Amino acid sequence: MKKIIYLFMLGILMACSNEPQPINYGNDNCDFCEMTIVSKAFAAQAVSQKGKQYKYDAIECMVNHQLQQDYNMAVYLVANFEQPGVMIDVKAAGFVINDSIKSPMGGNLAAFKKESDVVNKGGEGILSWEELQSNFLNNEPVITSY
Repeated sequence: MKKIIYLFMLGILMACSNEPQPINYGNDNCDFCEMTIVSKAFAAQAVSQKGKQYKYDAIECMVNHQLQQDYNMAVYLVANFEQPGVMIDVKAAGFVINDSIKSPMGGNLAAFKKESDVVNKGGEGILSWEELQSNFLNNEPVITSY
């Protein structure tokens, strides 16, 4: 009986975890546009305070989804464009919008680690997470060179 109670409690605790689950590329669908998540260079994910997982095929899908819904998220992660498949926190990322970047939803948007040469040399065209959200909210894309 103790084992059953222990397993039940463990299940409850795990169900409420806000740890991100890995994206199953080629199988998971975007929670915004419903396309299959394929590209490891552009994927994004968020986890709510209650542990609900949201996975996206592009950063612009995550931003648009967040702006349309009132979610209380614990975690926001984006793919590091220079290391496809490696996810980084949005606070540790610089965002670039450039016509040479061909993201799945046509936003020409990618994320780079703040320590990246792209971010360090990019200057004014590099957006923070807050600036990126503001630009999407105001429908003002910023295009930069990188």
